[in-house]
Amino acid sequence: MVESIVRIAPAKVNLALHVTRRREDGLHDLESLVVFAALADEIEAVPAEVDSLTIVGPFAEGLGAGRANLVARAVAAFRARWPDAVPTGFALRLTKNLPIAAGIGGGSADAAAALRLMVSQSRHAIPVSELSDMAARLGADVPACLVSAPLLARGVGELLEPLADFPALHIVLVNPMVPLVTADVFRRLRAHDNYPLPALPAPLIRPVQLGIWLAETRNDLQPPAVKLVPVIGKIVDDLAQTQGCMLARMSGSGATVFGLFGSSGQAHQAAQMMRAQNPEHWVAAAPLLVPGG
Repeated sequence: MVESIVRIAPAKVNLALHVTRRREDGLHDLESLVVFAALADEIEAVPAEVDSLTIVGPFAEGLGAGRANLVARAVAAFRARWPDAVPTGFALRLTKNLPIAAGIGGGSADAAAALRLMVSQSRHAIPVSELSDMAARLGADVPACLVSAPLLARGVGELLEPLADFPALHIVLVNPMVPLVTADVFRRLRAHDNYPLPALPAPLIRPVQLGIWLAETRNDLQPPAVKLVPVIGKIVDDLAQTQGCMLARMSGSGATVFGLFGSSGQAHQAAQMMRAQNPEHWVAAAPLLVPGG
C-alpha cells in the first residue's frame, strides 16, 4: 500500500488589523496580529507519475482544481524553482473544511500547506528565505500561513515577526456563508493612513495582557465590510454578549467573525448558542495554536 503524506492548512485569524498606508502600486501596508486555529483544511499526497489535484469536502463546490488553483500553482512554482528536489509527482487531495472567501486564509493556507509538503519531501535543504519569497509571489497571506503560529505581519504581509510567547486561548469562528471579496472591502475603506499597532507586552503570556492590548486596536476593514454585509455587525454583537467572550471582531477582510475565550468550555458553549440562533451559519470552536505547539 502506498503511504500518503498529510499536511494541514490551519485557519488564519487577524486579531487586529490596521491599514497604515496606501502605496503607489495601489496595495496597502498593514500591521496585523495573526494567529492560527486548530481548524484546518487538509492536503493528502500520494506518489504518482504526474502532479494532479482533486478537491473534496464540505466547501469544495465551485472550486476549480486546474492549474489556476493556488495549490497547483504552489506545487508548480516549487518545481520550477527546485526542479530536482522532489523526483516523484503527487496525486494531491485537498479537503476543504473551511468556508471560502471568508477572511481566514483559505487558499493561501492551502498553498502554504502544499509548499510545506514539498519541502518535507525534498532531497536537499530548501532555503527558508527563498521559500518565503516564493510564497509572497503566490499571495500576500501565504508567507504568514507558512509559519502557522502567532506573529506580527507588516507591509503587504511579507514582513513577519513570529512571537516567542502567546497565551493559551480558545476561539469561536462564525461565518454567515456570504462570500466577501477583499477588493470590494478596500474600495469602501475611507481612511488609508491609520496609526500603527501599539507595542505588544513582552513576554505575552497572560490572556489579560492580550485583552488589554486588543482593546487599543481595531480591524480597519470591519466598518466597510459591515456596510457590504450588515449581518457581520450583528454576529459581532451577539458573540460579544456570550459568557466569557474577551473580544468579538471580524477577521481579515471578512466575513468570518471570531470570539476569544479563556476556556474550552466557554468557547463551546458560545458556539452552541450561536448555532442555535443562526443554524444556517458556519460555526466552529477550537484552541489557538501556540508557539512551539
